[in-house]
Amino acid sequence: MLRFVLAFLALLPISAQAQTARVAPSDKQTIQQSFAPVVKRVAPAVVNVYASRVERQARNPLLDDPLFRQFFGGGQQSPRTAQSLGSGVIVDGTGLIVTNHHVIENMTDVRVALSDRREFDAEIVLRDPRTDLAVLRIKNGGQFPSLELGDSDALEVGDLVLAIGNPFGVGQTVTQGIVSALARTQVGITDYGFFIQTDAAINPGNSGGALVDINGRLAGINSAIYSRSGGSIGIGFAIPVNMVKVVVAAAKGGVAQVRRPWTGTTLQAVSRDIAESLGLDRPAGALITDLVEAGPAAQAGVRRGDVISAVDGVAIDDPESFGYRIATKPIGTSTQLTLLRRGSKTNVTMRLVAAPETPAREAVTIGGRSPFTGATVLNLSPAVTEEFSIEAFREGVVVSDVPEGSLAARVGVQRGDVILAVNDTKIARTNDLKRATEERRNWWKLTIGRGGQIFTTVIAG
Repeated sequence: MLRFVLAFLALLPISAQAQTARVAPSDKQTIQQSFAPVVKRVAPAVVNVYASRVERQARNPLLDDPLFRQFFGGGQQSPRTAQSLGSGVIVDGTGLIVTNHHVIENMTDVRVALSDRREFDAEIVLRDPRTDLAVLRIKNGGQFPSLELGDSDALEVGDLVLAIGNPFGVGQTVTQGIVSALARTQVGITDYGFFIQTDAAINPGNSGGALVDINGRLAGINSAIYSRSGGSIGIGFAIPVNMVKVVVAAAKGGVAQVRRPWTGTTLQAVSRDIAESLGLDRPAGALITDLVEAGPAAQAGVRRGDVISAVDGVAIDDPESFGYRIATKPIGTSTQLTLLRRGSKTNVTMRLVAAPETPAREAVTIGGRSPFTGATVLNLSPAVTEEFSIEAFREGVVVSDVPEGSLAARVGVQRGDVILAVNDTKIARTNDLKRATEERRNWWKLTIGRGGQIFTTVIAG
């Protein structure tokens, strides 16, 4: 069972003369050296994050019965408070904090506690579920200790790392390990699955904590562990700091969401059979299976059937690796793609642009009485498709909001659902769904896309 929480640390050489070469402990004196100086520098910038929200409870209809109230009382139902516990890292002296999105997901109130036991209310500045990152800001300002952001591309397997967080809520804890692996992409945690793996002991509550190198620089954000018991077994995953930099920059820029380069491609992993059919010496790279004709990749000269083997000279093992490399580059620049095409290698230059919003969103909130009553839907565009992680669908409209207690919510409609057809009528734009749901019916036949799958169901009117 995957538990969200992790850690990571990269150790650079201890001596000033070893900045370009890593060295293993060579004698007893070296082995007895302590990480205490590093911990003293970085620990004040790692915080505990306490998130909560007040949940409205559905009113029991029996409370409306006078006879029921006479015998059993009609007291008010107490609201329930949902809570979440995690860790965070101060990355700017003004009180800007990075944590995991799942720590504050669906939460409205956040409070942070520093290592010196001071506590502050914090506001949620930016949520980025696609990377499982979120940015908070301590309210009322001030100056706070912060961590320098390192370079996760400089890490190597075997580097020492320190994980700092608040496991099980027992208080700030430091563990030590090594980088067990890099570029882990088949973890299934986020849309940009490209993780640092470490054996540093990480447990629930470490989510959002710091992964630092021996120089006290942030190398990653603790995100998850693999565990069958809920405790650490030495397999943990961290989000590389180079991805964290993108989210922090967006938060500082005051944007509502992170915008990343759009390529206009559909990719597939290269299997052993595909590699043999294409004459490749090994199953690696990202196979282009489809292209948006006017997209950046097509304009750069990429073709269907090409295999992307490198981005700016960095090898690509699978589509997730490609997605990570592109996502960490700024919009408005360009990148060089190395392609394998019919046994030969070629390079093309692709412009990095934001996904266009064509057609316009044309948000519509469905009224009347249908399975979608109360839900808000948007037209599909490359920007909306990317925002809701629904690359599998090019047609239909996407559900952007389902208010709690609405008829749509009670039926089971979810944010991110793609409405493809209603009563066998194809839904291409938001107004199509509005018209299709204006009349009351005895039954509704719905075709919906969810999680890359399409299903059809019939619901009574």
